[in-house]
Amino acid sequence: MPDPTFLLFLALGAIAVLVLLVTWRKVNAFLALMVAALVVGVGAGFPVAATPSAAPPAARAAGAAAAAAGQSLYERAGMALKFFQDGMGATLGGIAAVIALGAMLGKLLAESGGAKVLAVRFSAFFGPQRVGWCIAALAVAVGLVTWFAVGLLLLLPVLITLSKETKRPFLLLAIPLLSFLSVMHGLMPPHPGPVVAISALGANTGAVLGYGFLVGLPTAAIAGPIFARWVTRYVSAAAPELAPDQNADRPTPGFGVTMFTITLPVALMLLATAVELVPAANLAAGHAVRKLAKFLGDPVFALTAAVFVGVFMLQRSCKFTRKQAWAFTEQSIAGIGMTLLVVGGGGGFARVLKESGVSNAMGHLAGTLHLPPLIYGWMVAAFIRVATGSATVAITTAAGILVPLVAGDPTIHKEMLVLSIGCGSLFLSHLNDGGFWIVKESLGLTVGQTLRTWTITETLVGICGLGVVLVVDFLLRL
Repeated sequence: MPDPTFLLFLALGAIAVLVLLVTWRKVNAFLALMVAALVVGVGAGFPVAATPSAAPPAARAAGAAAAAAGQSLYERAGMALKFFQDGMGATLGGIAAVIALGAMLGKLLAESGGAKVLAVRFSAFFGPQRVGWCIAALAVAVGLVTWFAVGLLLLLPVLITLSKETKRPFLLLAIPLLSFLSVMHGLMPPHPGPVVAISALGANTGAVLGYGFLVGLPTAAIAGPIFARWVTRYVSAAAPELAPDQNADRPTPGFGVTMFTITLPVALMLLATAVELVPAANLAAGHAVRKLAKFLGDPVFALTAAVFVGVFMLQRSCKFTRKQAWAFTEQSIAGIGMTLLVVGGGGGFARVLKESGVSNAMGHLAGTLHLPPLIYGWMVAAFIRVATGSATVAITTAAGILVPLVAGDPTIHKEMLVLSIGCGSLFLSHLNDGGFWIVKESLGLTVGQTLRTWTITETLVGICGLGVVLVVDFLLRL
């Protein structure tokens, strides 16, 4: 078996290759992950696959060492590619449907004008004096079912309008919007990162949703409204001009049906978790109610139901034909092809790390340094995030690395670990992150202004999020 120290340095070297390919050579993240997996595989070999698991431990160890030493370069590369494909298939097999359905739901919300409906009703409810609360509520509602960039573009006209109507500084409203959208994207299913982490670590989806609100809302409040009040004293920016709305006369859905569509999958997943918390004395494990709640709360079913409701909303409220409505779901899938590849690539890289012994070496390092699992998971995700600029790559890879640690310690709170990794994956967005440039261009900021606002906001999300996770985890253990 290769020395654990060598494996750790090999992993750092592979991640360095990944960083250089993504940031310097501008290689897309999927191909970069495949190359990084080859670096690990060729460097370490795959001793764990050399001897049948039924053999005695001593024979397995001896056979493993001999096999690793005897593997040629081409054999190691071939095995690395095989494990990469296996890991990619296993990852996408568990979460591809959830990601695709989430993208469909977000597309339906955008095309129906549902975001505009929410904005009008929320603005009237909160009033001009509480416009900050209005922005936060909109970001949570829209961010639950749309990706960060989509949610930002959907709500940008609302943000600009509210800023001009209330005479509030543009960044005083923009930063809270970014903060809440980011937290929803990084911590809450059905977004890709959390879904991958939940599947890899064996966490409960409904529990992650519940704890995600508990962790995410105060975190976003600190990194958003509270930070915005301070930073707007030193950084100011004018609101960009609105482009004319080409669909201003198009019918829009009602507020009730829009909110119902958005909250339906969340409610079903939380219901399943709530039923699981009912003591067995009151509701036996095999009770029909438990089985029904588990079925309804399955993320795939919950999102499928929401998509059908969304299509019905488009037909009845927006006067789209059935063909047009279903065409939007197809268009949404066309737009997430690279995201699915990156998510799968992260799973493939994680499998190579596991099979080569790197994951065990990193888990051993955590034990040697006596690092709490939640802090270690956050550090791994934050390191990959800062290095690659991709929150999805960070959370996918970190979750795969932490699997052996979870398997060896049943006391670890899996849901809290998912949220800890999620917070680490949002830490310190800078110039190698696509989200950085989306924020810059959408808000009309300079690079310096974006660094002093968005980058610090994301840094606060990562750090404060970890702090809240640790507090919640401590309270759950009392």
